[in-house]
Order: sequence, then C-alpha cells, then structure tokens
Amino acid sequence: MERGLYIAASGMVSEMARQDLIANDLANASTPGYKADRAVQGSFGDLLLSNTATGQAVGALGLGSRIERQITDMTAQPLRETGEALDFAVEGDGFFAVQTPQGVRYTRNGQFSAAANGTLTDQRGNAVLGQNGQPVRIGVDGKVDANAVGLFTVANARKVGDALMQGTAAAGRAPGQVRSGALEGSGSDPTRAMVDMIASLRAYESGQKVITTIDLTLGKAANQVGSL
Repeated sequence: MERGLYIAASGMVSEMARQDLIANDLANASTPGYKADRAVQGSFGDLLLSNTATGQAVGALGLGSRIERQITDMTAQPLRETGEALDFAVEGDGFFAVQTPQGVRYTRNGQFSAAANGTLTDQRGNAVLGQNGQPVRIGVDGKVDANAVGLFTVANARKVGDALMQGTAAAGRAPGQVRSGALEGSGSDPTRAMVDMIASLRAYESGQKVITTIDLTLGKAANQVGSL
C-alpha cells in the first residue's frame, strides 16, 4: 500500500483533533476562568531507508504526525469587576472547590449563586466549599465574606469537563486572594483561535489533496501503465 496515504491521513486525523480543541476554546470565549487547551503535535519515528543491493543509506522517511499531548494553559487572566455580591475571582494562584456527585472538583469560574438552603453553589448546583471542606453559607444580607470561600492549591490539575478540574489539593490555603464582585476573564483568545482554525483547515485540505493526487496516480498506474 502507498505509504503516502497513511502519512497524509495521519496528518488529517491530527488536525481534526486540533480543530476540536480550537472549537471548544471558541465556545468558551466568554466563560469566566476558562483555561485554553493546546495540542502538541509530533511525528512518528522515522524509517531509515537504505539501498537493498549495496546497503548504502538513502535517508529517513517520515511516517506521519500525531497528537503527542494536550496542554492546558493555566496562566491567570485579567479580572473584571461585575458588582455582583456572589461573583468571586482568584487573584494569583489557587482554585475554588465544589462538591459534585463524583467527588470534590476544582474550578477558577467563580460565577456562583444562592441555593434554596442558603448555601453558595456554582451554576450546576454544586456546593462551593470553604477551607474546612464544608459548604459556604450565605449571610442574612445575601453576601458572603471572601475569606469564607476556600482557595486550594491543586497539583496535576486536569480538565474533567464543565469548567471543572481534578487533582490533588495541598493542605492549607493557596497563596492567592479571593476578590468578591469580580470574575476572572476567559483564557480563550477568539482572534488567535480563529487564526489557528483557518491554519488547521488549510493543513487538513492539504492532506485531502495529497490523498486525491496519490489515488489518481495509483489509478493511472493500474489502468494505463499496467495495460501496456
């Protein structure tokens, strides 16, 4: 089988995975505390070609590309004032903790609300936790002291969906600060995402053209050259 087909196809598969990440970034361009993802592409091991008659080295042949790993950019984003009493943002390092049905998860999205039982919850109804691991309660004035909201240092944080992360929380309060009435901006840059999307689509189309060209060449080899 023509090796070029596999090389072109592997490049197209890599670009499809990259486009999924870019599309997710675009969809979360206005999500508070969102962290953008980056796909790191690499090549499969090269195949060393040699002359079968003499054994002389001819050179290396690439075997296509692949997504080696996905990296989440954890860079803190600028804060914007909202004036909402139940909005919170992290200045510096740290994560909020919420109690989900799957266990404790962490987030930088501090767009919280009040539950019917008087506790602070995220947009999905998960209870926001204090530093003691207990749900944060809202005062009679409808406000929450920023120091009552837990702030955790999380090692090996990785995304699990819905702006939540999973990892190992260290003991003690994180070195950052919690600011009330503000939200952290999204880590997604729509302009950069659109440029990356266009570049990825062009690379994908190039792979399609390569496959089409190879297919036509093989067709001629079988139907025209083979008939001579």
